[in-house]
Amino acid sequence: MSDIYRKRLDTLQDSLNHNGFDACLIMQEENRRYLSGFTGEDNSVDESSGALIIGPKGLILATDSRFELHATHEAPLFEIHVYKKGLDKDIPELFDRVGATRVAFEETRVSVGRFNMFTKALNEKGSTVELVPHEDMTAPIRAIKSADEINIMREALTIAEAAFSAVKGRLVPGLSEKAIAWEMEKEMRTRGADGLSFPTIVASGPNAALPHAVPGDRTVNPGEPLLIDWGSRYNGYCSDSTRTVVLGTPCDTFKRVFDTLFEAQALAIDAIKDGASGKAVDAVARQFIEKTFPDGFGHGLGHGVGLEIHEAPRLSYLKDHTLKAGMVVTVEPGIYLPEWGGIRLENMVLVTENGAEVLNTLDYHDHVVAI
Repeated sequence: MSDIYRKRLDTLQDSLNHNGFDACLIMQEENRRYLSGFTGEDNSVDESSGALIIGPKGLILATDSRFELHATHEAPLFEIHVYKKGLDKDIPELFDRVGATRVAFEETRVSVGRFNMFTKALNEKGSTVELVPHEDMTAPIRAIKSADEINIMREALTIAEAAFSAVKGRLVPGLSEKAIAWEMEKEMRTRGADGLSFPTIVASGPNAALPHAVPGDRTVNPGEPLLIDWGSRYNGYCSDSTRTVVLGTPCDTFKRVFDTLFEAQALAIDAIKDGASGKAVDAVARQFIEKTFPDGFGHGLGHGVGLEIHEAPRLSYLKDHTLKAGMVVTVEPGIYLPEWGGIRLENMVLVTENGAEVLNTLDYHDHVVAI
């Protein structure tokens, strides 16, 4: 395993040097794990189980006493430093130890308060180290998955799909959205998931017009859309899928929306390949949908999946990313009609040299639940 982390660290160091940095400070949980193997979790944005300080003269994993043994076992490439009075008190010494002069840090992870604490500590020590915000120096590296990462994600998806199939077989009118979400969670955990990729979305009838609806007490009725968006986390990696089913006979609106989305998704997946533009792939699906439902599809077409449920790259009309072989993205067009409801179809797709491989195995056309 050490060879995997050495390769990732070498790639990161090359990127840092190319962008004028000689060191970096890594505090985001997923980035720490990706670069070191340390699996310590952060419970909130203002709580950290540790930080990586990476520089030309060394690699340090700084943490507190709760995680000392944890870090020692999981991150053998790193010197483990246990801080007693908080990371900010020791940061000048740690930067000096790794030979840092210009340090990139994750601007989306380090709060203003924490940045001010680091800056104050450096100033008090008379340090000339420069701390520079960076969008995310690890994102381009993490976006391209290794064969091992892809296999782990396949397992996460297998667990999630088996859970859905089990719950789908027990769906009946009168079940609440909350009850269905709980059944999904139990099934995923029973089948080996470490946890959920995100809180399961279950939305019935008009609630399905809310792309990120929160499951409530509303009960499912025959003939209306029932949207379920779920994912399992396995060995740190996420899966993400959405299926929309109907109990009993679907209405004409359900059929029109479903067929439109099915075709739009197929067209978008056909456009995915190494070198393709994420913005262009989004446009393929969006333009097809807008011919029939001009205002129905508002969000981006998809996103990368990995250690985070939402990561690079994006399939979006807002920002363009170039797709590369080894990336895993969702393709999830949706149409949402206020007062009626909505349908979203989502598969995970592996970008290959010549096209795309759909990782999901569940059949979309098996969406009618007999009652």
